[in-house]
Amino acid sequence: MIVSSALMIWKGLMVITGSESPIVVVLSGSMEPAFHRGDLLFLTNRVEDPIRVGEIVVFRIEGREIPIVHRVLKIHEKQNGHIKFLTKGDNNAVDDRGLYKQGQHWLEKKDVVGRARGMQSSFYWAYLCWSIVSKKSALQFLGRCHTFCYWTFGVDIGL
Repeated sequence: MIVSSALMIWKGLMVITGSESPIVVVLSGSMEPAFHRGDLLFLTNRVEDPIRVGEIVVFRIEGREIPIVHRVLKIHEKQNGHIKFLTKGDNNAVDDRGLYKQGQHWLEKKDVVGRARGMQSSFYWAYLCWSIVSKKSALQFLGRCHTFCYWTFGVDIGL
């Protein structure tokens, strides 16, 4: 019951946000001080929203399994409207061209998994896990998920 409810919530978030991965965990310190290891980011990936300089995107590089969370540094727009962009971690000295696959100098919209729209520090999730382990009911947990989705995305998931 809990697993199927969690799966339904996840799939619902995928539809609502337009992102294949609506929630990601920050795995490195490359975005400090904005985000720290263990922080959760809540993503959207709406096709109609233009990518902007300064925006934080989560992108996937061909040949790498784990997506990267970095800030858009520069945008290159062609006359036909096609956009390419360059990223950089806030805590990194150089841009991400060294991370991209060989011969790739810019990212494209197809590389984007999502764009950060909210975050929750890792301390909140430690508390949430503790409350589940300390035998709080699954219903309370689902209620917290509902409240969180409502306040983060403005969406009532109908629990």
